[in-house]
Amino acid sequence: LVRMQFLQILSRKLGSLEVLSQIPFCQKQFPYTSLSTSACVYSKKKKGNGYEQVDQEKYKNLVHSVTSYKTSAQTPQTILEEDNLLYGPPAKHTPPIKAGTKTPKNWVPLINPSKRILPASSDSNVPMKIGLQRTKMPSVTRILQQTLSPQQVFYLERWKQKMIEELGKEGFEEYTKNLFLQGELFHSALESMFLSEETAARDQGEDDVVAGYLSSVEHVLEDISEVKALESGVHHETLQYLGLVDCVAKYRGQLCVIDWKTSEKPKPFLQNTYDNPLQVAAYIGAINHDANYDFQVRCGLIVVAYKDGSRAHPHFMDPDLCSQYWNKWLLRLEEYRDKN
Repeated sequence: LVRMQFLQILSRKLGSLEVLSQIPFCQKQFPYTSLSTSACVYSKKKKGNGYEQVDQEKYKNLVHSVTSYKTSAQTPQTILEEDNLLYGPPAKHTPPIKAGTKTPKNWVPLINPSKRILPASSDSNVPMKIGLQRTKMPSVTRILQQTLSPQQVFYLERWKQKMIEELGKEGFEEYTKNLFLQGELFHSALESMFLSEETAARDQGEDDVVAGYLSSVEHVLEDISEVKALESGVHHETLQYLGLVDCVAKYRGQLCVIDWKTSEKPKPFLQNTYDNPLQVAAYIGAINHDANYDFQVRCGLIVVAYKDGSRAHPHFMDPDLCSQYWNKWLLRLEEYRDKN
């Protein structure tokens, strides 16, 4: 209020500075020293405008907004206008479409509508085990490896370099070799358990290498029944790719393609398994379009086992989820075809 009265008096040019010093604006009068300071500032020679050498026509809106206001009067609209003046209009582009929203060019259904399902026979207790045919068809693993996203490649390479720094190049090679060996022994032990109920089959897995993994999946095995295939080769007759399925069996009453995975780190959520759901969906589609199999599968199961014996994480994939990952798999397959 005091400042407003002071400015009003200045604007009316009433009297001299000495008169102003005697006008009471409130209960207390302003000291003369403060007025003399103001008078000194007011009487200073006006500095030259720093914007005089700027192309006034081009930047007049910007210069006006800077020099005309003591407080910023800019709005998001004026900022956009100034940016447009200084840097030109923004480049028009469409954001990249997420893989999950794309539609495959050559869409093939996950479930084979023309496949005839035979009634289950009474002597079909022995799981199928079809040898993997070595042809020019690419494998599911190869397709996924060659279509990794740049982000996936970056994190894999960073992990690899970190491990090499800790273990050395030879140590890292030995580490990966042991991981692969442990996975093979774990799969072999599970296969033996499913093929035979003899205790000798279980004793095969009592080696320290796989004992923790078997203990980890013990609670999952209780929910598995009616094993139909073990370590069996599959190929998609229409899309021309192949793979090796770990297991096809019922999990809590639902027929599933089961993929056994080993891990040193917990993977409590499906997204922690990276491309494994796409792999399972690819195997489901291959079985459903492979004449060697007289059944079709609609569900999947990824079981992550831990070496320290911690309870394994089973990730069940219902038909809707399998269909979603099937579409993503078809996109990866198309990307692989385009690259090759």
